[in-house]
Amino acid sequence: MPPAAPPEPVGPRRRWSRIAFYLHLWIGVVGTLALLSIAVTGVLLNHKRGLGLMPEVEHETEAPLRASVSLDSLALAAFAAVPADARGDWTPGSGVDPAKIDRMDVRPRDGFVKVRFRDRANTEATVDLATGRVLHVGVRNDVFLEKLHSGEVFGDGFILLSDAGALALVVTLVTGYWLWLAPRLMRRREGGGA
Repeated sequence: MPPAAPPEPVGPRRRWSRIAFYLHLWIGVVGTLALLSIAVTGVLLNHKRGLGLMPEVEHETEAPLRASVSLDSLALAAFAAVPADARGDWTPGSGVDPAKIDRMDVRPRDGFVKVRFRDRANTEATVDLATGRVLHVGVRNDVFLEKLHSGEVFGDGFILLSDAGALALVVTLVTGYWLWLAPRLMRRREGGGA
């Protein structure tokens, strides 16, 4: 029986290929759920108007931006127009409670501000910038998708889930390219550069 051949030394390229393979495999497996969630919600958010998840408010600007009503007055108009469960214990004349407002999206080109409340239903009031007249009150159905997309739906700490998904994608792409390129480089080196 001939003696067993000594094991072939593991070169740096083979070692990196093995590391790349296992990184690619396990990060791909673990990152799949995060990446699928981010991908699906991203597509839905890109088409939120077409899917009816965000209200369309047709409006012509009535005055120049410099003639706009103050943000405080616009917020007060929104508070007065939304259902009681959105505004909480607010009463007319008590002023604006900033803790009840999630955000105010001012759109000067369209001539309105969208006041989104921090309530369970994600109520939003659209108010004319020039007159303070409420144009629309409704629920924003895309807020859940935004929070799922960012990971915020699971709590503030899960926002890092979106970052982890992005990093997993980058590592998976880099290791995938390495796994594709390394054998070709080895064959070229063994074949004398041909």
